[in-house]
Amino acid sequence: MSSDKPASYQPTDGLTYDPAEPKYWDRKALDKEINRAFEICHGCRMCFKYCDAFPNLFDIIDEGHGGDVAAVTEAETATVMDQCFQCKLCEVQCPYTPRDQHEFQLDFPALVHRWSAQQAEKERPRIRDRVLANPDRTGRAARASLGAANVANRMKLPRWALEKTVGIHREKLLPDFASETFEAWARKENRLSPEPGGEVVLFQTCYVQNNEPSIGRDVLEVLDRNGVDVRCVAGLQCCGMPAWEQGRLDWVRRQATANLELLLPFVEKGAKVLAINPTCSMMLRREQPRLVESTQREAAERVAAAVMDPSEFLWSIQKEERFSTDFKSSPAGTIAYHAPCHLRAQGVGFKGRDLLKKLPDVTVTTTMECCGHDGTFAMKVEGFEPSARIGRKAFDGLATAEAKLWSTDCPLAALQFEQHAGQRPLHPLTILARAYRGDPFD
Repeated sequence: MSSDKPASYQPTDGLTYDPAEPKYWDRKALDKEINRAFEICHGCRMCFKYCDAFPNLFDIIDEGHGGDVAAVTEAETATVMDQCFQCKLCEVQCPYTPRDQHEFQLDFPALVHRWSAQQAEKERPRIRDRVLANPDRTGRAARASLGAANVANRMKLPRWALEKTVGIHREKLLPDFASETFEAWARKENRLSPEPGGEVVLFQTCYVQNNEPSIGRDVLEVLDRNGVDVRCVAGLQCCGMPAWEQGRLDWVRRQATANLELLLPFVEKGAKVLAINPTCSMMLRREQPRLVESTQREAAERVAAAVMDPSEFLWSIQKEERFSTDFKSSPAGTIAYHAPCHLRAQGVGFKGRDLLKKLPDVTVTTTMECCGHDGTFAMKVEGFEPSARIGRKAFDGLATAEAKLWSTDCPLAALQFEQHAGQRPLHPLTILARAYRGDPFD
């Protein structure tokens, strides 16, 4: 409803980003904060380039309502919220955040999560919601097909059917499912730790577990070569981000509970938790402590404080004697490195890029644009085209570097580059593992 009262940027009595607070679930309280956030963003406009949510919001207010934020309708709000794919770059850029201890206490992605959580309370989950929210279950089903799922993912008719029934775009390049999970390989190699301990414990992530176990094997090899006492543990589940993208807090909490029970004993013994995917390390480090039940928050905060990206940890020991530069081969020349959005959101720097600079005769260029994949967004019918369009600057950034090798810490970003730029980046530690082994880089 339109109002002639001057807008205030100060927090309303509806401000909260904590699902444990009753007002988190109060729609009137949420609407107050949405209206305030829209006022701030409409006045600032710094975040016009990251996704379609902000340009669309500005057009709705300017062209649809003559600059009156209070006149934005519920349907228009839903359109804006649905276009946020949680890249987190607006929060990184925003000067008004709790992270910066600003009085406005604005966290737009967290506000979208709150809106999504309230929507999820009212709506029954669709088939696509269930498929995308639980990658581990999908991986088990794919392995049970004995390779048929991988074949079907490359055929037009099954992909057309998948689009019509589930809502996953028929042209989206999907990752293959591995016949052997990372955990199964680790068990076979006696890498699963029966007791907590070690210097680090690996959170391999659902993607490495089900799709590319080779990344996990490379990370282990690099850590081994640098004298790191690394442990693996059986039973880890998805970090919960695919479910939280949909606002399914109950699903997130189930997965978080299972992981906390497995990881906390290692943390109590002094181990760091190395999460291979930046989205997963961000979820464990920044999101999970305020999403779990109040009785689990202390445990979640202790685990969060121990979470690191593998490259971040390896860089932390690069001045120690054990750090190895005994590389038997090198991709001499230029490596084009892409900085994942969710690594930027954690504010830990680009240690994967810095490690690559340790290779002989290598220079590294950096692209910091969003690739547009962002979790499950690029897989959806409504997200496929925007994700490719939004990622164009990133694609061009790597392509114009004229590098023989591309690299990114995010496996899903690698898929996006492969599909839309024609070359698949490697994880920085995969490149290091190859260099340690003496593999050729032709």
